Amino acid sequence: MSTYLVPEIPVRPAAEPHTLYVVASGDLRLTTNVKTWGMQQQVEAQFAAAANALGWKVTRAHGVDPVKGHGFIDNQRKGMDVFAAIPADAPLVVVEAVWQYSHHVLAGLRDHQGPILLAANFAGDFPGLVGMANLHGSLTKAGVAHSTIWSKDFTDEWFTAKLQEWLATGAIVHDTSHVRDLPELPDSAEKRLGEALAAELKAKKAILAVFDEGCMGMYNAIIDDELLNPAGIYKERLSQSALVAEMNKVTDAEAAAVRAWLDERGMTFHVDNEGDWKECLTDAQLTSQFKMYIAALRIADDFGADAVGIQYQQGLKDMVPASDLAEGLLNNVERPPAYSREGDRVLFDGKAMPHFNEVDEGVAVDAVVTNRVWTAMGLDPATTLHDVRWGDDWEDDFVWVLEISGSVPASHLGGYANAHSYRQSYYYFPLGGGTLAGVSKPGEIVWSRVFIMDGALHVDLGRGTCIEMPEAEVQRRLDSTNPEWPIMNAVLHGVNRDQLMARHKANHMNVAYAPDAASADAALIAKAAMFHAMGYQVHLAGDVVPAIG
Repeated sequence: MSTYLVPEIPVRPAAEPHTLYVVASGDLRLTTNVKTWGMQQQVEAQFAAAANALGWKVTRAHGVDPVKGHGFIDNQRKGMDVFAAIPADAPLVVVEAVWQYSHHVLAGLRDHQGPILLAANFAGDFPGLVGMANLHGSLTKAGVAHSTIWSKDFTDEWFTAKLQEWLATGAIVHDTSHVRDLPELPDSAEKRLGEALAAELKAKKAILAVFDEGCMGMYNAIIDDELLNPAGIYKERLSQSALVAEMNKVTDAEAAAVRAWLDERGMTFHVDNEGDWKECLTDAQLTSQFKMYIAALRIADDFGADAVGIQYQQGLKDMVPASDLAEGLLNNVERPPAYSREGDRVLFDGKAMPHFNEVDEGVAVDAVVTNRVWTAMGLDPATTLHDVRWGDDWEDDFVWVLEISGSVPASHLGGYANAHSYRQSYYYFPLGGGTLAGVSKPGEIVWSRVFIMDGALHVDLGRGTCIEMPEAEVQRRLDSTNPEWPIMNAVLHGVNRDQLMARHKANHMNVAYAPDAASADAALIAKAAMFHAMGYQVHLAGDVVPAIG
């Protein structure tokens, strides 16, 4: 008889008839999960009521942890254990009212054999739609079939009809008629520029300095080298511990010089050194952030980087204040001078150092391309990502609230005099740190997203307008989301709310300004040509340049 320890393979239970199994992926941060648990329960109840009304029973596949005080799947192992007890062929719904870490449930969803639905609330204060968008992008990259659905309160006719469709067929077909493949571009100076820039990139290469890959479970934000390298883009994998070590070498005087430069240009820092440190921005927090700004540039100089990405969450949040202020400064052409360690050189003088927030490598590639195209065309290359956070109707348009979780380039606000720095929320940033916030200036934008689908790199490109709104409406939107963060009120040309939600394969969107519509149209053509020459599958979204469809 064999003495081998042969494992007993667990057998999953059988699915109950006419029953939906619900899971909820959450944050890794305990404070965040506890803070958002009440709203998650409310949204789950709303979804269950809608399903019950259509004759379906809803079973929650995991319970509430009485010690932690919430019922989220809050790490990858817990997700694996939860899915091991779910019938493999059951209809499964991931209900989200919060930002969530996709890798918590990715393993279970990869193996699940039944139909999968991602359902989110459409709200600003508890952004389930942002969490769902990342999971949507992650499952698309993973090649896992799934459907998506969203609603303000899960009672509207559109939601009910789409839920019925999924219950009947196991899939939802959304309207994505706004997207089409890039046609053959007619010869133009912009096309030739894009192709030349792609050839230069291939020949000379570019380096992404990645400070710890993989942020907050964003599987979609990691691009394998085999996909990146053919176009000439490579990664320099760095440790955030090296960033902290370099920060410790930056002197207080060097940090003070950055602050003085910003003060001279009129940036407002909402500092309170006497108040509760959990609520107030302090000079000490800002000093640390300015040291990070200088340290990041010095390391970028060491490695010849073309773009920099700092994970921050989770690696640095318990060590130093938020990285966001440094990130916003890096992305701007006009920024405080940062000198080499020897003090004999201004690093990347007169240039933006593209930063890809949360080490989103789709953003990184886009930022490198945008920087080169816009610079070659004599345009301001300052670019940033935003979360597709929320939106609402305004007059005859649906106006998106695009918000990055901390900082944008000052040029997007009309200059440093329009920029404010507020303390980041304790629930997400326990050691604080300031933002680079304000209201994005009105103007023409090109928006885009690089993503992985069917094992290949794709990019969606579109046009939009950042509009000026009454102060009261802007404040309402800020108060409905995060007032300490920068906001862009954007109309995306020829793309309605549900079309963007159905198509967009990420929680992030890249944006860059152009001085007028004609310049924006020309820049989009050059950018499309460059991506096409790089071997990416290029798609146009909404109303773009008439000459190219």
